[in-house]
Amino acid sequence: MRSLLACAEPPYAAAAALRNQWYDRNPGAATRVDAAVISVGNLTVGGTGKTPLVKWAARQLRARGVRVAILSRGYGAEAGAKNDEAMELEQALPDVPHLQNPDRVAAARVAIDELDSQALLLDDGFQHRRLARDLDIVLLDATSPFGYGHLLPRGILRESVHGLRRASAVCLTRADAIAPEQRAAIRRRVDALAGGAAWCEVAHQPRTLLASSGAERPFTELAGRRVAAFCGIGNPAAFRRTLEGAGARVVAWRELPDHHNYTAPDIESVAASAEESDAELVVCTHKDLVKVQAEGLAGRPLLAVVVEMAFLTGEAALQRRIEEALAGGADQKTPGA
Repeated sequence: MRSLLACAEPPYAAAAALRNQWYDRNPGAATRVDAAVISVGNLTVGGTGKTPLVKWAARQLRARGVRVAILSRGYGAEAGAKNDEAMELEQALPDVPHLQNPDRVAAARVAIDELDSQALLLDDGFQHRRLARDLDIVLLDATSPFGYGHLLPRGILRESVHGLRRASAVCLTRADAIAPEQRAAIRRRVDALAGGAAWCEVAHQPRTLLASSGAERPFTELAGRRVAAFCGIGNPAAFRRTLEGAGARVVAWRELPDHHNYTAPDIESVAASAEESDAELVVCTHKDLVKVQAEGLAGRPLLAVVVEMAFLTGEAALQRRIEEALAGGADQKTPGA
């Protein structure tokens, strides 16, 4: 299997390289709009923790009185509906509109012309180069920062690590999962690939347990409890580590594909597992809860773990880059705009 995947890697790598070279040589091909554009993206597929950083960036902009909209492709959404990330962000950021459209240039124009947005946050936008940006924030998961050294489908890199040269800031997520010397080694490699990019390190810290009604319970309530857990996210192992780190006894576990659209049989299966394992609580991620929308399963409370981002280092540097992006976006506005 590895041999077959390795054979498919060079064509993918060549296509990704040619596309990037074309944009590098034709900077005018990227559409510039009358707003500051900040991208939050990855080098790899899978969950690196973009949503907590998007929340943080949106709150930073709103704290400055900036009207901001979030733009995303809407991956995994059913026709005419929002996907799980949009529903989660809508619940966490009720004053920030979220537009989903594979054509993010068109979405940007709607945000500016109809919503009077002054800043746009591109969720998962690093490889979306049609829309010019003022700040490119790239997230690297500390547990697999460089995609095991291979591009898709052999590894999990979307493009070569040399793509980091386009980054304005690099953020090491889940940095608390590795030793300080490992973080330092990753930073040295990033500095060699993206000299001049701001550097920050963050941890993803569970803040509370959330019910579908909006009621919150202390995250510490998981300690010692028998838990039936399920998730449909890009990094299920990280979610399980969070539960076990809180002292939960995971007595039933189910992983589903990222952005999974839950069916009645899915819910019935999770409920049956909770009952058979004699779980006290059923626990999922916030992304899952907004789709399941139930207060309980099999007579047990259904709760989501709400995760927020905590900076270990580099927060001030990233805030400065945001200020520079806002200034740059204002400078790019057309006269009289």
